[in-house]
Amino acid sequence: MTYLELLRRDRLPHILCEGCGDGIIVNALLEAIVELGLPREKLVFVSGIGCSSRIPGYLLFDSLHTTHGRAIAFATGIKLANPELKVVVITGDGDMAAIGGNHFLHAARRNIDMTVICSNNYNYGMTGGQVSPTTPRGWRTTTTPYGNAEPPMDIAKVAAAAGANYVARWSTASPLQIKESIKKALTREGFTLVEVLTQCPTAFGRRNKLRSAVDMLRWYKENTVALHHARELEEKGVDLSAKVVVGEFADRDRPGLVRLLGLVKEEKEEEKKEEPPAEERAARRREEEERLRKARKRILEAIAKLGTPKIRRMIELGMDVEKIEKELLKHAR
Repeated sequence: MTYLELLRRDRLPHILCEGCGDGIIVNALLEAIVELGLPREKLVFVSGIGCSSRIPGYLLFDSLHTTHGRAIAFATGIKLANPELKVVVITGDGDMAAIGGNHFLHAARRNIDMTVICSNNYNYGMTGGQVSPTTPRGWRTTTTPYGNAEPPMDIAKVAAAAGANYVARWSTASPLQIKESIKKALTREGFTLVEVLTQCPTAFGRRNKLRSAVDMLRWYKENTVALHHARELEEKGVDLSAKVVVGEFADRDRPGLVRLLGLVKEEKEEEKKEEPPAEERAARRREEEERLRKARKRILEAIAKLGTPKIRRMIELGMDVEKIEKELLKHAR
């Protein structure tokens, strides 16, 4: 199965603006699902309100399009009602960090088993380009025409501090890293978050002299710093306040809420049996190889008695049984 087969093509064309970065997120998400081999019937998508929240409508999965800021709350209900499902929330910075901020904080604190993919475009793109909790200081929106005076929320750091098991942040200029982080997030227990800094040239970029998607992607490439490099620079006293740090901010293995509530099915006794020691496995492998060697010898001896001089010569040369079998069939014809 390819990622294109996971799209609802009857829903196209989509409503997203030209140059929107949400398409890059969809591509990375579906490639991650295909590479992991996740069964379609075991995934469910949940979204709230906003540009990115329309994404599940284009995916060939069961999905729930909910009210503004409540996607994580609905996702919590789905997971607790059916723990076997893998629940994925698609949300944006306004939907999750503003009106949905309370649900976001407590889902990370509870370490509830779900994966959240947050498309952070620094503004409320769908409703007119208003300032959002993540709009950088000094940047213009429709409601901050002279520049935003407020300090922005750092979504990745908040999630990591609140207790999420896995947290990563990348920009749409790094699609491979996005895909790999989504793969990690989907295979981790507990609350996992992948924040994606995405371009919005229509509502946000053009008000900040970044009029095209290419301009915004170039800005991300030039103004993002890898986490390990950022730590080295900070130790040297370098000011990174104008840069955006990307990378993996948390990678823990705490038990998720589903396990803490006892909703995980216990393994059967036969599944709990430990694997035999390495020495025992090696001995079994040698026994199997010896059994196959003796069986092959008996087969060759039988063929030698029935075969032609040519076949007997093939056996003496140690040729493969399959090749000898083909010669026998040819001789039979």
